[in-house]
Amino acid sequence: MAQTKSETTSLSTTGTDGQLDRTDSGALVSEYGRTSIADTVVSKIAGIAAREISGVHDLGGGAARAAGALRERIPGSRTNMGQGVAVEVGERQAAADLDIVAEYGTSIPDLATAIRRNVKASVERMTGLEVTEVNITVHDVFLEDEARDSDPDAGRRVE
Repeated sequence: MAQTKSETTSLSTTGTDGQLDRTDSGALVSEYGRTSIADTVVSKIAGIAAREISGVHDLGGGAARAAGALRERIPGSRTNMGQGVAVEVGERQAAADLDIVAEYGTSIPDLATAIRRNVKASVERMTGLEVTEVNITVHDVFLEDEARDSDPDAGRRVE
């Protein structure tokens, strides 16, 4: 039997400080059972949320990006949305470490703030887990000129 929003909300309890008690909030832990969320789910959500931010060119360090580029060349393969994301997931909390490549000209402190805000909001909204930290390592800065230099066909005028 499906619960209505008001029934789900009634499962949450308020602590002495007026804040919601996360041990009973949402559907993760209730009188009906416990929901476990795999690390891969949280890393995929965090990866998608980070990629949504303007100024993020890619996720992952050099080796991860090289492996991802090879994987994408295989017919029928898909982008690994968890690439460049490492997470720790507990019963009520999660933490994420992201490796990014920023676009040249982007303010890295502003970019990091936007990524943290979006990852935290997305993971908490979709999983009910409290995000305790989002650590970001900027591995590289993407330059448009480097992309053209690395593609031997980019300068060709005739095929």
